[in-house]
Parts: sequence; C-alpha cells; structure tokens
Amino acid sequence: MHGEIQKLLPLTPTVFHMLLALADGEKHGYGIMRAVEDETQGQMQIRIGSLYGSIRRMIESGLIEETNERPDPELDDERRRYYGLTDFGRQVLAAEAARIARAMAIIQGKQILGEV
Repeated sequence: MHGEIQKLLPLTPTVFHMLLALADGEKHGYGIMRAVEDETQGQMQIRIGSLYGSIRRMIESGLIEETNERPDPELDDERRRYYGLTDFGRQVLAAEAARIARAMAIIQGKQILGEV
C-alpha cells in the first residue's frame, strides 16, 4: 500500500485541495468547488468543466467514491451525486500533508517566508 501511495505523490494542487475539501465530510460536486475556493481564499477556482473530469479520475484511482449518504432529502436535489474520501484517499491525503509539512519545516528553517 505504501508504494501505491508514493506513486501518487506529489498530488496536483487540484487533487490535493479536492481531497482536503472532502476531509471533513461528503460533498456534492458544487460543494467541493465552493469548499476549494473558500479554503484557498479564492486563489484556486476549479471550473465546472474540469471538476467532473477530476472527480472521475479520482474515483478511478480509488481516492474518492460516490456515496449513498444524503443530507435531509427535503432540502436536497435527488439528482445530486455526493462524494467522500475512501480509506486509501485519506491515507494519500495524509501522506501528502506530511510531505508538505516537511517542506514547510525546511522553508521555516531557511527563513524564506520572512523575505516575502
């Protein structure tokens, strides 16, 4: 399993932020888009055209799955599809977060952020 995870790293920014958006719970496609935009303070915006291609590839890679869980049916459109992290997807996200944390430690040690 470790080798499978390492093959996927580093994640693209889009995949990383989409996985991060799903880390706190299942979302539909538009909800993923909004979470990424909110969590990056507008610095990353996923276009609707690329969103579903990314979702499809992430499902094929085993990172996410379509779920049957739904919020209150009276408040939700039954045509919406919801997605959640798989166990493998959560492991990949954790490995990528650890990789980024190691890079941040180097960045802080070299005092690079103080120069910005």
